[in-house]
Amino acid sequence: MRIKIDEELCTGCEVCVDTCPNLFEVGENGIAVVIVDEVPKNEEECAKEAADNCPSEAIIIEK
Repeated sequence: MRIKIDEELCTGCEVCVDTCPNLFEVGENGIAVVIVDEVPKNEEECAKEAADNCPSEAIIIEK
């Protein structure tokens, strides 16, 4: 599984960082950044939770 951030939609609210600090961080521009190329199996549920909880629906999950 891979995840991406739609930079046009991201508001930098940090919900994804709070939910999955091993997958996301906020970059210098205030927009979330994915810090892994491939989501580890043990973090997949966390990635889904972050996507579900993102208020701007900026997290894209690719299988």
